[in-house]
Amino acid sequence: MNHIRSTSAPVPFLDLATPHRELQPELMAVCRRALVEAAFIGGPMVEEFERAFARYCGTRYCVGVNSGTDALRFALVAAGVGSGDAVITVPNTFIATAEAISQTGATPVFVDIDEKTGNMDPGKLGEFLEQQCEFHQKTAKLVTLAQKLRVAAIVPVHLYGNPVDMDPVLELGRLYGLEVIEDACQAHGASYFSRNQQRWLKAGSMGRAAAFSFYPGKNLGACGDAGAVTTDDEFVAERIRMLRDHGQARKYEHSLIGYNGRLDAIQAGLLSVKLPRLDEWNRARREAAALYSRLFAASSAPVAVPTQLSNFQSVFHLYVIQAGDRAILQHDLEAAGVGTGIHYPVPVHLQAAYRDLGHKRGDYPCAEKAAERVLSLPMFPTLSESQQQRVVDAVCQSTQRAAVAAGAHDALRAA
Repeated sequence: MNHIRSTSAPVPFLDLATPHRELQPELMAVCRRALVEAAFIGGPMVEEFERAFARYCGTRYCVGVNSGTDALRFALVAAGVGSGDAVITVPNTFIATAEAISQTGATPVFVDIDEKTGNMDPGKLGEFLEQQCEFHQKTAKLVTLAQKLRVAAIVPVHLYGNPVDMDPVLELGRLYGLEVIEDACQAHGASYFSRNQQRWLKAGSMGRAAAFSFYPGKNLGACGDAGAVTTDDEFVAERIRMLRDHGQARKYEHSLIGYNGRLDAIQAGLLSVKLPRLDEWNRARREAAALYSRLFAASSAPVAVPTQLSNFQSVFHLYVIQAGDRAILQHDLEAAGVGTGIHYPVPVHLQAAYRDLGHKRGDYPCAEKAAERVLSLPMFPTLSESQQQRVVDAVCQSTQRAAVAAGAHDALRAA
């Protein structure tokens, strides 16, 4: 089928250039400061950002590290996770979530997602703990029935900027004696209303610790790799400070085997410049998401838009729809000059890297269904209403063409 290509300016999937142009004087000042002070790794700019981000998240501590993957790995290690352990997470996430678990020596085990939110389903988590694990009285450990591994922790992933339903997850963690480590790598500034505590809580402040990524495309992005762990636990914070710096509390005195996972001073300084704008940027994302949803509701496009619940405040790192024939839709949007992404096309349990876990298609049907249908549309703070209208129009045109083609095919078959 031939489609007419758009002659209008493309709608990019992501716009990283505009905010950096607007903030260029302040960002360049960070580079000049680093050159003058000759403090390139660690030092005052890292400490300043750590204090500011801890305040923002509502935690006592923030420890800057090299990446979001390091953040999650170090948080798990500091919480006592290691070889012979099982860590529960979801297959509907970027592989780094599982990688961080594997890199501690532990084994990722999965529970399926809530089909409406795409996040960990607390009901399925409870079923897994009750039906696929057993408590050993002698060792006082919960172990998986299948692998005979000690269940050590739960890693809920706040996917696409939307928080997990954390009250029941935390309750299950307390009931079974499991650490809860949040993967908040896509959820900078997201909030969850805890009915148990009767207050709003920021992503990154609910588990024993939380991992953040500041990869450039995140809501709060550096100009390279960067990450952080937030926590209220002094022991965890101090342990991560050692882990990120070759296991040393003082120079050349190494108390444990650590890593080279430190945060560069320039990246920390750039993040400090951007952090005061984060709430404004997130507000713009929420407004853009609301407009998308209104436009789709008024259209005839047969797509599912993100589910929004009253006690969740997403920051829309991504705006993800679900469509029946995604390949055709993505191709048509590309022809119309609309950038898209797929997050994520292959769930973790079906990745070749985790073939040895023995999973097969059908093990986690909700995650697998999402992987076949999800399509991420353009989403960034400076996205204009006219750009969004173009995106929705392009989606409608593609789905209408697909419906006409399907009708013609059915008519031919009937004839």
